[in-house]
Amino acid sequence: QVQLVESGGGLVQAGGSLRLSCAASGRTFSNYAMGWFRQAPGKEREFVAAIRRSGGSTYYADSVKGRFTISRDNAKNTVYLQMVSLKPEDTAVYYCAATTRGGTYYYSAMYEYWGQGTQVTVSS
Repeated sequence: QVQLVESGGGLVQAGGSLRLSCAASGRTFSNYAMGWFRQAPGKEREFVAAIRRSGGSTYYADSVKGRFTISRDNAKNTVYLQMVSLKPEDTAVYYCAATTRGGTYYYSAMYEYWGQGTQVTVSS
């Protein structure tokens, strides 16, 4: 089992930037593909970004492509989500997730472990 703890959320003005971090513990971090999802009030959880075990491949939702960057540091057991040019519609609770499964990383059902989430609020 792996434990995930997100940090870095907060309140930012539109056009601003934030970097989210997700620290993993409990198992070999490099065995896990990692994803970021978000859930806004009254909406379903949606895919944001994912990165394969080695960090060689990354995937993004169309809504964040070109603005968000996912990366990982396997030596620090941490995955990051750098967010720039933030918009009010990016407001949500952001979750990181981990999986040992291969396949399509856009689906939340692929992921075995989840963090508790961190709030991101973008004011207009």
